[in-house]
Amino acid sequence: MSQRVAEASADVRMRIPEQLRCIPHGQPMQSAQNIAIENAESLDCNDGCRIPIINGIPRFVGEKSYADAFGMQWNHFRQTQLDSYTHTTISRDRLTRCLGGSLETVRDKDVLEVGCGAGRFTEILLAAGARVFACDLSSAVEANYRNCGSSPHYFVCQADVRQLPASEHSFDVVVCLGVIQHTPSPEETIATLARYVRPGGMLVIDHYTHGYPANFLQRNIRRALISLPPRLAKPLALALARVLLPAHRMTWTNARGVRRVRAPLKRHSPLIDYHDAYPQLGDQLLSQWSILDTHDSLTDYYKHLRTADEIEQTLKSCGLVNVEVAYAGNGVEARARMPATEKQNTMSV
Repeated sequence: MSQRVAEASADVRMRIPEQLRCIPHGQPMQSAQNIAIENAESLDCNDGCRIPIINGIPRFVGEKSYADAFGMQWNHFRQTQLDSYTHTTISRDRLTRCLGGSLETVRDKDVLEVGCGAGRFTEILLAAGARVFACDLSSAVEANYRNCGSSPHYFVCQADVRQLPASEHSFDVVVCLGVIQHTPSPEETIATLARYVRPGGMLVIDHYTHGYPANFLQRNIRRALISLPPRLAKPLALALARVLLPAHRMTWTNARGVRRVRAPLKRHSPLIDYHDAYPQLGDQLLSQWSILDTHDSLTDYYKHLRTADEIEQTLKSCGLVNVEVAYAGNGVEARARMPATEKQNTMSV
């Protein structure tokens, strides 16, 4: 067993959720001889599918994808944005707001989290009592597993949102935050996510909107970096962030005249600077977040923008109801429900 697997599975072995299905046949999957996932080499279905298990994680996709830069990012900054690491409630507050104001929404519920990254929302969902089926297209699943793999109600796999290894209409809540704008087609992604919501269940998403901050340097540096392989783009983006960070840190004071310097610096610098948004992080964590999100903003292969009206129309076109959309957070935040069946409506009366 690898060191990474041992770290996550010291107390609890990862479960195989009842929703797990092979993609070609829609058949349930199990590990060979029903041994623990961490000790198995593959997941198999009765029709012959064999999905490799690498470092304790089932892999439904190959090694290379448009999300490779994110995988490198989240394994490098494995804990940086976790509330358990920052000792803040930044991630908890964002998830709570997107869910409609209460984490009780997910208690004892089956939750599909798509684009789970390193687990900033995964750990909140698990702590709130959800049974979490997490997935990500990139190798970020390894960071997620190391951060969250000790929970008895947790499963993670590497998979593409466009071909999820799960039975449709089988989750009470589907969560996809910080992801959809980075996929090839946001509308296709939202339509796919909607297919996994149970009747009466809820889809929770967000999306960048027009006016997303991107100055001249950010746009042109990003254009250059996404033309490079992620293994080359990553060190260049991180080096740039580390060079610029000291200049920004000099403006993180209340000294007289600093504002006159800080305003143009923020307007023209490619560094993402969260000092005004999250002062509770303190200088050290602010520095980590700046470096992380500068890499994020300069190496994301897709960066789509949508209005609240466009997101609302897409959700309605998927047959969802009770659609709530607002400009908040990183752009647009939305939630909607899959219409309940007649039987459910009768039971709720």
